Amino acid sequence: MLSKLQARAFAAREEGGFTLIELLVVLIIIGVLLAIAVPAYLGFKERAEKRASASNVRAAMPGAEAYYGDQSPNSYAGISPAALKGIDAGIKLTNAHAVTVTTTNDGYCLSSQVGSWWAGVTGPGGTITNATADPC
Repeated sequence: MLSKLQARAFAAREEGGFTLIELLVVLIIIGVLLAIAVPAYLGFKERAEKRASASNVRAAMPGAEAYYGDQSPNSYAGISPAALKGIDAGIKLTNAHAVTVTTTNDGYCLSSQVGSWWAGVTGPGGTITNATADPC
């Protein structure tokens, strides 16, 4: 009988598991890591969208200038996404990140949306700006 009691006492000591305090500490650590990681990720995503939209516009600007030089008399009138694609096949025109074109006889406005950010330039000689709405 004494050996049975000793076996039970030994078995009780061998049971593994986590205490409630240990589980709470782990949850607190995970919460702190999430509180640091989520805002950093969202900021990274926003910067990436801004830069991608600006890159699309920057890639289309030489095409717009080449279109102007190819016209006789020199004019931006009639420029279109298809005309830009004919000049430079690398311009994105087929998806949600496409470059859109608005023209006048003496200028153009190129814009592109990636995510919730727009980039645009009014040319010739304009600077690329980021906005939350279409700048054209």
